[in-house]
Amino acid sequence: MRNEENTRGRRAVEARIQRRKRARNRQIIRQILLLLAVLVLGIFLGMRISALREKTGQETSMAKSFSKVVTEEPDFEVQLLTPNPYSRPQEALKEIKGIVVHYTANPGTTAQQNHDYFEGLKDAKTTNASSHFIVGLDGEIIQCIPSSEIAYASNERNADTISIECCHPGESGEFTKETYDALVHLTAWLCGKFSLAPGSIIRHYDVTGKNCPRYFVEHEDAWEKFLKDVERYIEQHGTKREEPA
Repeated sequence: MRNEENTRGRRAVEARIQRRKRARNRQIIRQILLLLAVLVLGIFLGMRISALREKTGQETSMAKSFSKVVTEEPDFEVQLLTPNPYSRPQEALKEIKGIVVHYTANPGTTAQQNHDYFEGLKDAKTTNASSHFIVGLDGEIIQCIPSSEIAYASNERNADTISIECCHPGESGEFTKETYDALVHLTAWLCGKFSLAPGSIIRHYDVTGKNCPRYFVEHEDAWEKFLKDVERYIEQHGTKREEPA
């Protein structure tokens, strides 16, 4: 009889110990979950604050207009694409908020060849693609789409940007000096024509993460230099912007 009582006593003690262990484990799990929740919330808030700061910085940059305007139009040939659903849908470009720089990804091809490719899409019907301007290997410029219409170049930014495709001689995507100089002049002129600010000049990469224009994506310093060269060109060749009355 006494042995049975002792056994029941030990079992009762062991049961209490197990209950305490389970209670401690539940408490530890709750504390871990709470800590994880706090960490996740902290990360989320940090990302939101960073995004807001970045957005504020971009808006501030966008709000700062160039003090001068380049009025000298670069030489370019107007070869508008035939209206068609694949490269010139004739959809109105109601507001221009930026300029997107691209590269053709076809080493050695000319501006005319790339223009003709866009034109041929009306018959090939293989994809949607076009650009407002194409800058060639020798600095020649062809306009394919009026600035009052969208081009199929920059994905979700088609609706509010002007696109510039640039030819390049090699796989690296680096532009010739002639292409580069023409791109600087064209970009500077477009900034004045549409009252765009420094922060309005972006790469296709900045829209979708695509490696385009390749050389400016893989060489961030070259992209920063290009932006500075555009600003320098505006400062050296522009005239003072007229303030609204």
